[in-house]
Amino acid sequence: MDLEERKTSFKKVFKRLKEVFENTKKEDENYEIFRDSAIQRFEITTEAFWKCVKILLMKKEGVICNSPKGCIRELFLNGYVDENDLEILLKMIDDRNLTSHTYDEEVADEIFQRLKVYLELLTKLEVCL
Repeated sequence: MDLEERKTSFKKVFKRLKEVFENTKKEDENYEIFRDSAIQRFEITTEAFWKCVKILLMKKEGVICNSPKGCIRELFLNGYVDENDLEILLKMIDDRNLTSHTYDEEVADEIFQRLKVYLELLTKLEVCL
């Protein structure tokens, strides 16, 4: 997949994540279903994001990175994000890994609450992708 295809893929899944997140309310009787859907879309979006970053860095900076955290660190080293954004993105990767390997209601609620911060940062970074 080339960079434009990756960008398109990321933007599509990111849009769907934003839609479900914005429509998930704690007081709804189906909150857990929508929360879990948002978390699954978060996993997909995070995967699409780092793979897009991987190709962007290779094409624009000549940097080869092969892991999500490696690519995020290279994004920082190449001036695309500041230290605060770097910390948030690394936490986002940690949360994505956590949701992919375990399921716990309390953890799901905690990660769902952090999605707002991740969405804000990804919205900001969407411009540079």
